[in-house]
Formats: sequence, C-alpha cells, structure tokens
Amino acid sequence: MSETRIPAGDPALHFAEHTAAIQAALHAVLASGPFILGPVVESFEQEFADFLGARHCVGVANGTDAITLALMGLGIGAADEVICPAMTAHGTAVGIMRAGAIPVFADVDRRTRCLDPASAADRVTARTAAIVGVHLHGAPAPMEELRRVASRRHLALVEDAAQAHGARSPLGNVGTIGDAATFSFYPTKNLGCLGDGGAVTTARADVAEKIRRLRAYGWNAARVSVEAGLNSRLDPLQAAVLRVLLPSLDRDNARRRHLATRYHAALAETPLILPDLGTGSVFHQFAVLAEDRDSVRAWLRAAGIGTEVHYPVGLHRMPAFPAAELPVTDHLAERLISLPIQPEIAEPHFERIAARLREYAWA
Repeated sequence: MSETRIPAGDPALHFAEHTAAIQAALHAVLASGPFILGPVVESFEQEFADFLGARHCVGVANGTDAITLALMGLGIGAADEVICPAMTAHGTAVGIMRAGAIPVFADVDRRTRCLDPASAADRVTARTAAIVGVHLHGAPAPMEELRRVASRRHLALVEDAAQAHGARSPLGNVGTIGDAATFSFYPTKNLGCLGDGGAVTTARADVAEKIRRLRAYGWNAARVSVEAGLNSRLDPLQAAVLRVLLPSLDRDNARRRHLATRYHAALAETPLILPDLGTGSVFHQFAVLAEDRDSVRAWLRAAGIGTEVHYPVGLHRMPAFPAAELPVTDHLAERLISLPIQPEIAEPHFERIAARLREYAWA
C-alpha cells in the first residue's frame, strides 16, 4: 500500500476544525446584513487591534491594497521612492506602485532573510519617502535598525506583516512598530479567511481616518469624494470568519513554533540551514536552505511529501519591476525550500517528513 501523500499546505484542513462556528457566523451575517462593512467588520477591526495592541485597525479588501492604502494614508505617492526587499510576495511591490510610488529594492540579510538595514540605508536618496520592512515567512524584520535608518532620514516606516500575524519583535508586537502596518488574510495565512481580505494598523488617528476614507472612493460623511480613493473594503462575511479564527491564533502559532523546534532537533545532523528559532517568528513558512534544492525536493516528492519555494526568483529579476543587483537575494532564491509547517499537516506526519530528509544522501 502506498503512503498517504503529504501536501505542503491545505487551508481547508484548518477551516474544517472550525466548520460549525464558521457556518454559524456566516449564517448570522446572511440573516441580518449589512453586506458591505457594518458592525461585523467593526467588531473584527477592534478585536484584531486589541490582539495586536494597536490603536487603530482598518479592514480592507486584501493585503496588496493594504500596502497601497497605508502609503496613501501616510501621504506617499507620485514619484516617491519606497525601499523594500525583493525577496517578498509580488503584492509588496505592486502595492507600492499602485500608490504611485517607485519600489527600490534592497538586499536581505543571509541569516534573517529579511531586509538588510545597511542595504536599505545605501539606497536612500533625496526622493526616498518610506521603507517597507517585510516580516518574511513569519519572522520579524530588524525593526529597531530599520527604524533607526528611517528616523535618521525622516522616512516613514511601514511593516508588511502579511505573513506574521502574532509575531513579536524586541520592539513589541508586529503590526504596532511602524507608522503603519499591513496584513493579508489570504486563506493560507496563519490568520486567513475564505477568500481575500486585509487590514492596515496604525497608532495615528489621522492616518486611520484617511485610510477609512480612501478605502471607499475617498468619500466623506456625505459620500462626496474629497480625494481619489479605492474600492477596497473588508467583506463582512470574511470578517465573520476571521472573528471565529482569531481566538485560536496564539494557540496555532504556538503549535507552529513547537514544530519548528522539532525540525531543529530532527535535522541537526543534516547540511540543511534552518531558520532561527529565537526571533519571535510565527513560522508562516519553515524555509530551509539546501545547496541541492531541486534534488532534495525531488527526493521528497518521490516519497509523497510536498514542498514549496518562497520565492524562486526575486522581484528584481521580474520584468514588471525595477532591476537591481542583490546577491544575497539571488543566493537564497536559488536554495530555499519550504517544508510542511501547517499544524494540521505537519503534526501527524512529522516523523515521516524528518525521516525522509535524514535518509537523503548528501554528497
């Protein structure tokens, strides 16, 4: 009998643990409405802000829009330069460009895989308006150093926390450190919904007020567009799902941290370079570095074990974005493999995954 295939990830398995509560929450919205914004969205915004320790949370349609709206809310736009890493999801750069700004890619640190503050500082020009620090794979970016760079040059600092719900840095909870922070609730995230969703958090009341206006065409209270905005509102059905899942986020993140600890113990004698444990990460991904990545992935695939690559090529190598020379980003992009870390998958199959990796014959 062949072994059960182990997927790299499957959000449906996570949602299945909460089926009854999700169905009840969706039914409540369907029974009472409203279907655009309204009290369910407002409740989630407050609950998520409380969870993070943020002063303001504004629900938006997705994580890409969250980047755009955060920058617009901070007054950043046409011809401004925004420094960010190229080792990130497309939405980081697309969000910057949709705000009218220009992404300027800096390199990442080989160990943390997050934006290298020295590389970011080297790219500051007279046109630079902001730095976007991406908390890659759930690990906090070096916010203390990035904030020092931003403060020295009077730049806005934005956290791209799309992969880091519940992570913590030495400066505090991710999502409470920069001038604004952005989240995605894509289904695969540690806190995900049944479609697209996003949010912006900020300590500044003026920025939150502006983003609330911009997410709905730039309307004021009289529905007069006082500035050009977007149509980017968190759906109440998705907010209802997020309210069900938020109370278990800390528990689920703890399960991911425990799995990361087990990987470190089980793979200590292999040549794989594993992500740091002591970073406050919530391990959205567990990405290991292998010099012979394709062979390792093929070995695991033959054993029925799925993996992913986040990300196989940096944004600076894609024709849609500005080119740059980023040797560390290129090095990591060619070698990182994301192993199963979703608890519903990795917990029951951990020993099999670890055993197959230990059996791989490194030359």
